[in-house]
Amino acid sequence: MAMTLEHREALLETARSMVAPGKGILAADESTGTITKRFASIGVESTAENRRDYRELLFRAQGLERYVSGVILYDETIRQEASDGTPLVTHLEQRGVIPGIKVDKGAKPLAGCPGETVTEGLDGLRERLSEYRKLGARFTKWRAVIRIGEGIPSRTCVETNAHALARYAALSQEAGLVPIVEPEVLMDGDHSIARCLQVTEGVLQEVFHQLAHQRILLEGMVLKPNMVISGKDAANRADSREVAERTVQCFLRTVPAAVPGIAFLSGGQSDEEATENLAAINVRAAEVGAPWELTFSYGRGLQAAPLEAWGGKPEHGERTQETFLERARLTSAARQGETP
Repeated sequence: MAMTLEHREALLETARSMVAPGKGILAADESTGTITKRFASIGVESTAENRRDYRELLFRAQGLERYVSGVILYDETIRQEASDGTPLVTHLEQRGVIPGIKVDKGAKPLAGCPGETVTEGLDGLRERLSEYRKLGARFTKWRAVIRIGEGIPSRTCVETNAHALARYAALSQEAGLVPIVEPEVLMDGDHSIARCLQVTEGVLQEVFHQLAHQRILLEGMVLKPNMVISGKDAANRADSREVAERTVQCFLRTVPAAVPGIAFLSGGQSDEEATENLAAINVRAAEVGAPWELTFSYGRGLQAAPLEAWGGKPEHGERTQETFLERARLTSAARQGETP
């Protein structure tokens, strides 16, 4: 890729910082629709002020920077000011936490492929990236969604989403922003871990094929994949040891060593399951000498407990932050192969 040395060095430095030892990424990029559902579950109205107040509590938790290297923001959030009038982005930067931004426009039905989706948002992306960089973003995220089911995923779905991911990544690097490339094979369904391995391996092969076509600087990106895991409705779900073995096996077959880090999504797992599996994966990776940093980029895996503790009540602020930091601490430990 033709890019200035300045951009190249900035991409490398940011990518390495995002997967720094002991740290992971907080996904706080829920769309308005998604966070409205989360708030509804605790009986809180989803207003711009309530969304700001909740996220501000997390971003200003004392000690956040010990466990969190970066935060993925939503379009609304990157533009918001904290209650004291300071931009939320500034509060993160002052703590040494890297601000990032979700830039896709969501998964939409894929024409000709019933039950499958393609992520949209490439139109106008170059201009949006320029604006987000001025607002303080230093990395970006784009999520592709792959479902396992009878006869799916189709080759069409895998190739179309991988191509979109690669084009997004190229535009991000052109703008001096590190792309988080997120091909998520959903755990919805009753499929076996062997089927998840088969699909995930095929998806990652195609993703890196397309990234090569788009001349992506691998050292300046972060991969955000699913773990290789049984479907959540499977009869005999694989334990953390098997999840670790299959996940590391899958990545050794598909992810180039030049990629600095892999930041797992929690993907609907419970807090405990996501933490246990992350620890087991890091233990297995150390055993085989895997070349990448293996960390986390969790949304629900870090936020479910503090959201419940908050309940929309300002007087619960301190309790919310303590609950959040405890989840972050436990997840950071798992990222280092330690179990509670």
